[in-house]
Amino acid sequence: MLIVFQSVLPIFLLVLLGIGLKRAPIINPDFWDGLEQCSYWVLFPALLFSTMAKADFSNTENLTVSFAAIVSVLVMSGGLLLAWPLLRNLRVGGPAYTSLFQTATRWNAFMALAIAAKTYGQQGLTTVGLVMAAIIIPLNFINVTVLLWFSGHDRNYRAILYRICTNPLILSTALGIVVNLIGIPIYEPVMVTVDLLSQASLSLGLITVGAGLRIMDALRPRPITLLAVFLKLIAFPIVAVGVGALCGIQGNGLVLLALSAAVPTAMNGYLLAKQLNGDADMYAAAATLQVVASFLTIPVVMTVVAYVAAG
Repeated sequence: MLIVFQSVLPIFLLVLLGIGLKRAPIINPDFWDGLEQCSYWVLFPALLFSTMAKADFSNTENLTVSFAAIVSVLVMSGGLLLAWPLLRNLRVGGPAYTSLFQTATRWNAFMALAIAAKTYGQQGLTTVGLVMAAIIIPLNFINVTVLLWFSGHDRNYRAILYRICTNPLILSTALGIVVNLIGIPIYEPVMVTVDLLSQASLSLGLITVGAGLRIMDALRPRPITLLAVFLKLIAFPIVAVGVGALCGIQGNGLVLLALSAAVPTAMNGYLLAKQLNGDADMYAAAATLQVVASFLTIPVVMTVVAYVAAG
């Protein structure tokens, strides 16, 4: 419990810092729009490129876990798409639906990496790193498509394909993987520059989420926000464990797969919601509530799955 608490607390504190800074009379309000755009187009792409360029793809031991992670994302995404007619009948609008979709399927990989490293050491880092490498492109592809389709943009297939192919998160991830697999050398000062940018992305991204949060939305969440919390922290781990069991995954691999599904949503999805006409307020509220709830749910999920995996 203490390990998980120590991993989650800094994230939530940075969100709280963003809340305070946004409301303090010391920063020009125009700064926040610029920070959001910088994070979306520069900082997060640098982080994704750096992570993929340095990822260890030579270890094949955990490929089954990566495959199970991809299948889990597809199952979760398919279920949410099937639920759209019901949600629409309940008067859930397109932008709110896109934020529900994002907050139920995205995952905070770096929180998962931190917890995995403290609980399972190098094995944890390797497994979660491979999961991250496996799902980051399909997950962004699916979420960007859903955002463009349901948030009021022109449903032109060429326009959707263009936006997907020019999405900086997808491009940076793909480029990092190509550099890694082909072995393209990167001039060291350039790579150091990218690493410095990536180091800034997490903290500034979390502060940006806090700045965009409406306190009353979090204190008095809408039903759809609570649904996003349940789907991400409870339903997604159940789906992942079920898929993992069907794939024959046992022991620590199953626990780490469950951990990857049980962490709160990724903070960069908030920036996508802002950029692509999603419900950014709902996203910020859901992300904050998920972080708070994860103090309890992550230890419970890991403990239960470890017990099940032990047979």
